[in-house]
Amino acid sequence: MPASGVSAAALAARLSALGLLTRVEEHPRHTSVEAEMPESLSVDLWREALEVVAAADRFGLVATSLSGRTLWAVVSKAVPATGDVGGPGYQR
Repeated sequence: MPASGVSAAALAARLSALGLLTRVEEHPRHTSVEAEMPESLSVDLWREALEVVAAADRFGLVATSLSGRTLWAVVSKAVPATGDVGGPGYQR
């Protein structure tokens, strides 16, 4: 598992320990963690959840009337140090 996956799994484990339902997904450039936020979450649990996702590279909250509230966090994957970093057609 890439380092981003390990970090994301640790974030998900910490959010799960708070009693939140979490999902972890691998993407080409990052690993994401989502946690469903119940309506009746206490201020202290909100604070703890925000402290957890603050360790990520990016985080936010999506709130809709249809799907409720989802706290999300993204851990970026490392950029390769060598190889075809410039992409196809890159000229030096």
